[in-house]
Amino acid sequence: MSHGNEALHEHPSVGMRPMYWVWFWLLAMTGIEVFLAYMQLPLKVMLIALIGLSFVKAALIIAYFMHLKFERLNLVLTIIPAMVLCLLLMNVFFLDSKRLTTHGVNRQMNTAPVAGGADHP
Repeated sequence: MSHGNEALHEHPSVGMRPMYWVWFWLLAMTGIEVFLAYMQLPLKVMLIALIGLSFVKAALIIAYFMHLKFERLNLVLTIIPAMVLCLLLMNVFFLDSKRLTTHGVNRQMNTAPVAGGADHP
């Protein structure tokens, strides 16, 4: 019975070591992203690099800090597709906001007089 209790009494630094490494790599990737922002790279190259680094950072955060690396596969297969679906649905609103910034709002649609006469603003 003592075999199961030995794993519970590990040294605290052993259990936190992977978190420190993940934190270091997140910090390093953030530094690379800041460095890339100051470089004079073509727009497509810079966007691909920044989006790729962001996906890697998000995967590390989800796996280690949200503890999905240690969860059952069924939970991961439930959460990840739901997140992707939410992101895809948000694209509908992003396109609509782009239309509003390029075409503007037609403010002359409500030109009917206000009931009660011209006394009311």
